[in-house]
Amino acid sequence: MEEIQNKIRREVVQLLSEGQVDVVIGFEQGSLPLRATPFFLRDIADANRLVWSPFCENNLATYLTKIQGKRVGLIAKGCDVRSVVALLVEKQIHRDHIVIIGVPCQGMVDRRRIEREVDGEILKAHQEGEEIIVEGRDFRKSLPRKEYIYPSCKRCEHRNPLIYDTLIGEKLVEEAERAYHEVEAFEKLSPDKRWSHFSEETSRCIRCYACRQACPMCYCAECFVDSSFPKWIEKGLDPSDVQFWNIVRAYHQTGRCVGCGACERACPMEIDLVYLTQKINRDVKELFGFEAGLDLDPPPPLSTYRVDDEQEFIK
Repeated sequence: MEEIQNKIRREVVQLLSEGQVDVVIGFEQGSLPLRATPFFLRDIADANRLVWSPFCENNLATYLTKIQGKRVGLIAKGCDVRSVVALLVEKQIHRDHIVIIGVPCQGMVDRRRIEREVDGEILKAHQEGEEIIVEGRDFRKSLPRKEYIYPSCKRCEHRNPLIYDTLIGEKLVEEAERAYHEVEAFEKLSPDKRWSHFSEETSRCIRCYACRQACPMCYCAECFVDSSFPKWIEKGLDPSDVQFWNIVRAYHQTGRCVGCGACERACPMEIDLVYLTQKINRDVKELFGFEAGLDLDPPPPLSTYRVDDEQEFIK
C-alpha cells in the first residue's frame, strides 16, 4: 500500500507541476481511525497528505459533476471509473477535462463491522500485509483484511479501472462472489416477508439523503423530493413517504447503478439499500444485456429504444 501511495503522490506532483490539471481529487487521512476523507489538492506542497489505504471507501466520481470548467485529476478505483464512464455516457462530464489515475482495488474494509467487533475505543488503524491492525489504549489487535471487506467489494467483478490515463500498481486477477446472491435470497422470500423486510429497513430512514449525496449518478440540480412545483412527496417521516423515497431512488438508478455501495456506506442508519439496486441491475442485465459503466457507446436502456427490446411483460 505504501508503494502505491508514493507512486500516486509522484504522479500528482507531476500533473500539477506541468499544469495538466487544476485540482486532484484523492484521499487524505480522516480525523478518525479507519477513515480516509476526500481531499481536493491544488498545491504541490500538500501532496504528502494524499493517502491510499483500505479505508478509501468514497466513490470520488460523485464530485465530477460539481466541478465544472476545471481540469480534474481523479484517483479512481474500478467502481469509481465505471461511474465516470456512466457519467460520460450521460454527457454530464467531458473526457478531455479529466485525467484518470487508476488504481486496482483489493476491496475496502468495513469499518463499522470492525468497530462493532472490537472491544474498546479504536485510536489507530493501518494495514500490514494482509492484516488490519487496530490499536487502543490497552490493546492491539490483528484482523484478516479479506474477512472484513464490504459486501459490495466482494461481489465486484471489475476491480481494475476500465479506462485510465495512468495506472498505479499491477492489475489484479478479477474474482468475485456471485454478484446477485443477495437478490436471489430476497426473491425466495414470500411477498409478505419481502414487504416486511423493506418496511423494517425503511422505518429507520431519517431522510438525511446521505445516500443521494454519495451517489455519482444523483446529479440532478433539483431532486424530486425537493420539488415544490409539482410536489411529489411530503417532507416528513410518514412511512408511505419514506418508502416512496427509497423506491423511487432505487428506480432512478435503473441501468445507471455500478453497484459501488457508496449509498449504503454513507447511510448513518445502516439501512440495507443495495439489494434494491442490485435487483434492478440484474433485471437490466438479463433483459437488455446491459451493465452500467462498461461501455462508452450504448445509453442506459431507459434512455433509448430498440425494436427488439424484450416485451414479454406486457403480453
